[in-house]
This record gives sequence, structure tokens and C-alpha cells, in this order.
Amino acid sequence: MAPPQEWSDKLIRKAVIWLCQTVNKPILKLTHQDYIKNSLSDLLERVDTYDQINIRVFNEIQHIISGWPGGKPNADDSTRPVSSTPYPKRVIIFSPHPDDDVISMGGTFNRLIEQGHDVHVAYQTSGNVAVYDDVVLQNIDTAKEMGFGDAFEEIREIIANKKVGEPEPRKLLDLKGAIRRAEARAACRSIGLNDRTNAHFLNLPFYETGGIKKGQLSDDDIEIVKKLMREVQPHQIYAAGDLTDPHGTHRVCIEAVLRAFEEVKDEPWAKECHIWLYRGAWQEWDLAVADMAVPLSPEEMIRKRHAIFRHLSQKDIVPFPGEDAREFWQRAEDRTQGTAELFNKIGLPEYQAIELFAKLL
Repeated sequence: MAPPQEWSDKLIRKAVIWLCQTVNKPILKLTHQDYIKNSLSDLLERVDTYDQINIRVFNEIQHIISGWPGGKPNADDSTRPVSSTPYPKRVIIFSPHPDDDVISMGGTFNRLIEQGHDVHVAYQTSGNVAVYDDVVLQNIDTAKEMGFGDAFEEIREIIANKKVGEPEPRKLLDLKGAIRRAEARAACRSIGLNDRTNAHFLNLPFYETGGIKKGQLSDDDIEIVKKLMREVQPHQIYAAGDLTDPHGTHRVCIEAVLRAFEEVKDEPWAKECHIWLYRGAWQEWDLAVADMAVPLSPEEMIRKRHAIFRHLSQKDIVPFPGEDAREFWQRAEDRTQGTAELFNKIGLPEYQAIELFAKLL
């Protein structure tokens, strides 16, 4: 590694984790020679002795681990990532699509609910283009079988008359959006959230073009996000920070959150609000920049998997997988278990899985 001009805390952490992986040792077993032989003599010269750096980074990473993502009430929070007060906290989880919440932070989502916080989830887009036509017909057929009307032939004809390159018919998009909303509510119920009062479907207008290519973010989108923020007045906001979503929706959605917050930041509640970024289906935070690590037990991993399974239209054959052909639940489990393995390899406790977060504000 080329020596930098300045060694920030995060850069020191990054270098030490890199060194652990290079020499295949946990942090507290790194030696002076390990640093010298791997071109980190500048770090020792500018910062501290190898053993003090080891202890410093070990403690720093240990302190980001927390089973209390909303803060532990009546506890010393001097070394915890989240303050113990106020308790309970009001929380908004912004989910770009109707499944990013459980894919990316389903364990933390569940933990916040179980620990008594007032949790709200806001699905920013309808996700309606990511539903196969056959799934719509299957749902319409089910409704017919249960005596709720027979629209099967009508919908089949709409599908048959679709034109390549043209936006999908609005009636078909509405049905696909309804399917995804029902799946999201089912996932919320599976982890204990009141899906009728605390699940919000924002249906941001920029997404509703009827095709893969989306529109530009507008003031209408920002107003919708801002309105929910003012209604809930959260102490914590969780938002998707994985900008490698191949279709760009995540990038637009985080921009909507940040622009909306910028417009309310001077309001009293906003001054006590912190924004945490999660990543999920497309990439993971580097441990060097993570500010909170929420460990999950085997039972919590199963609960998270079952919540992801509620999104039946996205299961088995992912409509828009990008270059990764795995199902989203497989990506989520591999990612969080891989993070837990890294913690263990560098000398931290061994967990089943870990969800990482970076603090933005």
C-alpha cells in the first residue's frame, strides 16, 4: 500500500484490516515485522507503535458492534454507536423497492421492533415493472377461484396486446404494484410491524414511466418524502446507500431522502435525527468505513429469510438480477455471513451474521 499523506482513523482501520487479510492473522497478533514487511512503516512512524495501533483498531471495531441499533436504554452509551436516549425512538426505514428493507436490514428491522421502537417503513417506489406477466395472471386466477370476480381474459388480452418498446399499460402496472404492496405488507407482518399503520407506500412519481428507464427526480418526489418525515419526526432514518443498483433507482431514492432532509434540517426534531445508510442486494460496506455492526443469531437469520420469502414475485427467477444470478435471499445471507466471518478472522467474536451500517449524519 502506498503511504498516504495523512492517516485518518478510517484509513488506519482500513490498513490494519488489509494487513490482517494479507498475513492471515487477527488484529492482536500482528507484529512489528508484519507492518514493516508489508510497506506500512509510514503508519508506524506517523501514528504509533504497532501494538498500540493494534489495540486502538481492535477496540474501535469492537465498539461498533451493537445488538441495540436504536440504543440501549439506561446504559452507558459512551462507546456505543447509538445513544441510549431518547427511548423509544421514532424510526423511518426508507426502502427504494418494496423488498430492499428486509433484504438489506431485515434483522435490524426486526430488532428495532422487538426492542420497542416506533418503526415505520417507507417504500419509495412501487416496483411494478419488476413483476412478470405470468405472476399477474396467477394472482387474477386465484381471485377468480375465490369468487372475487373474473378478469382473467381481460388481463390476458391486455398482456397479449403489449407493444415492445412502449410503456406497459397502466392497468397492468396497477395490478403489479398491488401485488408488490401485498407482498411488502406480508413481510412487515412476518417481523412484527403493523402493516396497516406503519407501512407507507410513497409511489414516487419519478419511477412511474411504465418502463425500465425512469424519469428525473422532481419537487413532487421531494415533497412526498418531506411530508412523511414531518409526520413521523424520526430520531433515526435508515436509507439505501448501495449505489451500484444497475438500474439507478437506489441512487435516485437516496437523493430524494437527502434533498428532503436538507429542506427540514433546521426543524427542531431534525436536529436530533441521525441518518444511517445500509447496503444490501448489490454491495456491502467495507468494514473500514462501517459505523455500526448489528449481529444476528441463527433464529434471526431464519426470520429475515422468511420475510424475504414473502416477496413471492421476486423469488426463484429474479426479474432484474444484474450480473448476479443468485436470488436476493441468497445474496443477503452470503453477504451478512461473509461479514461475520471477516469479524471472526480479524479476532472479533464469531456471529452467525452481521448487518453493517455507515452513519451519514
